[in-house]
Amino acid sequence: MLQRLRSLPRAVWPAPERTSLGWWLIAIHVAIVLVVGGGITWSASGMLHDLADDQGKARVQLAATIAREDLRRLGEDALAGARGLADRPVLDRLAAEGQKDALPPILARWCSADACAVLDDKTVVAVTGPAIDWPQILTAAAEQGQTFMALPAIERIPVLGAWAPVSGAPQLLRVFVVRRLDARLAATLARQVGTEVRLIDYRQYTSAPVTAFTPLYAAALANGHSAAQRIASQDTYAACAPVFASSGEAIALIETLLPVSAVDTATRHLVRRLLLTALLLAAIAVLGGVLLAQWVAAPVRALTQAAMRLGAGDFSASIPAGGAAEVGALARTMEDMRRNLIDLTSTLRQREAEARAVLGGIVEGVYAVDRNRVIRYLNPQAARLLGVTPAEAVGRFCGDVLRPREVEGRRPCETYCPIVQARGADSAKAVERLDAGPGAPRTTVITSAPPVDGLQVQVMRDETELEAVRRARDSVLANISHEFRTPLAAQLASIELLLAGLETLPASQLQELVSSLQRGTLRLTQLIDNLLESVRIESGQLAIRLQSVALAEVVADARGLIGPLLAQRRQTLEESIPADLATISGDKPRLTQVLVNLLANASKFAPEGSVVRVGAAARGAEVLVWVEDEGPGPAGTDSAGLFARFRRGAGTEPEPAGLGLGLSIVKSIIDRHRGTVSAERTAAGRTRFTVTLPAEGPA
Repeated sequence: MLQRLRSLPRAVWPAPERTSLGWWLIAIHVAIVLVVGGGITWSASGMLHDLADDQGKARVQLAATIAREDLRRLGEDALAGARGLADRPVLDRLAAEGQKDALPPILARWCSADACAVLDDKTVVAVTGPAIDWPQILTAAAEQGQTFMALPAIERIPVLGAWAPVSGAPQLLRVFVVRRLDARLAATLARQVGTEVRLIDYRQYTSAPVTAFTPLYAAALANGHSAAQRIASQDTYAACAPVFASSGEAIALIETLLPVSAVDTATRHLVRRLLLTALLLAAIAVLGGVLLAQWVAAPVRALTQAAMRLGAGDFSASIPAGGAAEVGALARTMEDMRRNLIDLTSTLRQREAEARAVLGGIVEGVYAVDRNRVIRYLNPQAARLLGVTPAEAVGRFCGDVLRPREVEGRRPCETYCPIVQARGADSAKAVERLDAGPGAPRTTVITSAPPVDGLQVQVMRDETELEAVRRARDSVLANISHEFRTPLAAQLASIELLLAGLETLPASQLQELVSSLQRGTLRLTQLIDNLLESVRIESGQLAIRLQSVALAEVVADARGLIGPLLAQRRQTLEESIPADLATISGDKPRLTQVLVNLLANASKFAPEGSVVRVGAAARGAEVLVWVEDEGPGPAGTDSAGLFARFRRGAGTEPEPAGLGLGLSIVKSIIDRHRGTVSAERTAAGRTRFTVTLPAEGPA
C-alpha cells in the first residue's frame, strides 16, 4: 500500500516538505479508517461474491437435476398412459374384430402424449400425432424394455416413451406412447423448476462447433450426473445434466440457465452499504484528526519556524519551549545547538574561504575520496576535466566517474590503483587514459596522497594535448624518414652506377640514369613542398593573393611540372579546356599546386600506359575543373577522411607511397578560394576529382 502511494504522481501525492503536521495527522486517521474499512469491505464483498457464485451454481444445478427427475416421471406417466390405452375395452374389441381403420380416432381421442401408435410386431397398425421414426422406436423398445428413450433419424429431436400389450387382441398388438424432448417440453420444465431450460440432442452436441458451453457439457458427461459453471462471456450461470437411456446410451443434455444479475443484486446492495459506512467513518476520522492536529501541531509549528530561521542563518532568535515532553526536549537541544553554531560558524567560514582560495587557484584537478574510494569532493578544474558537475560526481565510485581504460581486459581500479598504492606509501603516481569528459579519451597523470582522517586527496594533471603532440611528432618523423628513404636510395643507386660506368656506359644508359636522378629529385621536391605547405596551413601562414587567373595557363604550368612523372609511367595527358572559359579570381601558384597534386595523384593510381584527363567547364557563376584517371578509385566513400592529413590509400596505393598530404593541401587551398573539391566514380568507370571555383564573371 505504501509503495503504491509513493508511486503516485506529484500532483496527486503532496510533497512532504510542503505539507503540515496537522495535515499528516488528518491523513493518517483517514488512511487508517479507509484501509480498515476498505479491507473489510473488500474481504466481505469477495466472500459475498463467492457465496453468490456458489448459490447461483447450486440453483442451476438443482434445477437441472429436478428437470431430469421430471423427465423420469414423464417416462413413468407414458408407461401408465400406454397401459391405460391398452386396457380400454373398445380398443380390445376393435383389435379383436380386426377393425384397424377404426383405431386412429380412438388413439386421437385418448392419447395425451405427442404421438401414440398401435403396432403389430413391426407393422404400424394405427398412429396419431406427428411423423415418428417407428422402426427406431421399436429398436429402442426391444433394447430397453417397456420404457425407453431414442434418437429418431427422421426428426432430430430426442423422444421418450413406453409401450403396453393389448391384452384382448388375437395377435401381438402393442400400444406405444411417445413424448418429444422439444422446446415445448423445455418451456414446461422451465415453469416447474424456475429457470430457463433447454433440451439439447446429444447428436447436436457431438457435431456442433466448440462454444463457451462446450466445457460444461463435457464436464457433465464425464461426471455422469451434472455440472455447473459460471459462463462469464454470457453473464449467466449454467448447469448441465446428461440424460441416458436404460441401455447406457446418451440421449440428451438438460441445460438450465440463470442470469448473473438475479444472484448479484443483493450482493451489490450490501457492498454499497459497506462503502457508505466506511465513508462515514472516514468523515468522523477527519473531524478527530483536525482536533488532534490543533493540539499536537501548534508547538511543533512554532519549533519548525524557529528551525527554519536557524537554517536560513538567523541565529539571533531563541528556540521557543513548550508542547509535549519530547517536543520540549527537542526545543532545549536545539537551543544548545544554536549557541554552538554561533561559535562554530565564524571559524568554519574562515577555513572554508581559505580552502576554496587554495583549491580554486591551482591549475590541476583535485578530488578527495573516502575509504571506499567514493568521491567526497571535486574542485572546478577536475569537474571541467571530467565533464561532470560536482553534484553529479560526489557520492559515486571514482572509477565510474573517471572511467579509466582497461589494461589487458581489466580496469586499473582492480589491478593498479594509485589510491590503494598510496595507502601503504607516502604517495603513488599513475598515468591513465580516461574516457570521461569532453574530447575523451584523455591522458592524465594522477598523484595520490596517503589518507588523512578518512579522506584521500588526488591531484590530476591533464596531458592529453602533450601526448597528442608527441604522437603527431612521432608520426610525422616516421612518415618523413620512410618516404625520403625510398627516393634517396634510388638516387644513391643511380649515382653509384654513374660513377662505376661513367667512361664505359653508352650515352643512352647514362641518359636513363640522369633521368632517374631527375625523377627522384622531382619526387623529393614534391614531398618537401607538400610538407612545407602542410606546416604553413597548420600554422595559419598560408596566404592567398587574389588576381585574375586563366585556367588554361594553370593547366599548362601544371603539365610542365608533372610531365616527367607521366613520361616515367608512359601515360598520356588529354586536355579539354574551352577557349572562352571564364577567368577566376585566385592565387595562380596555389592553383597550380592544386592541379599538380591532383595530376600526381592520378598518375600514381592510374595503370601504366593509360590516359589521364584534365578538363574544365562553366556552370552558371562557377567554373568546374576535373582530373580523371582510369585507376580503381579510393576505397570507401568518406569524403572527410579522403581529404584528411596523412590519409593514405588502404592497401591500394602503389609504390612509391606519399605522406598523405596532397589531397589535404588541395582541400585547404580550395577552401581558401571559397570553392569545393569532391571525388566520384564516373559512368565510364573512371575516378574523377572535381574542383568548383567561383567565376570572376559570366562565361
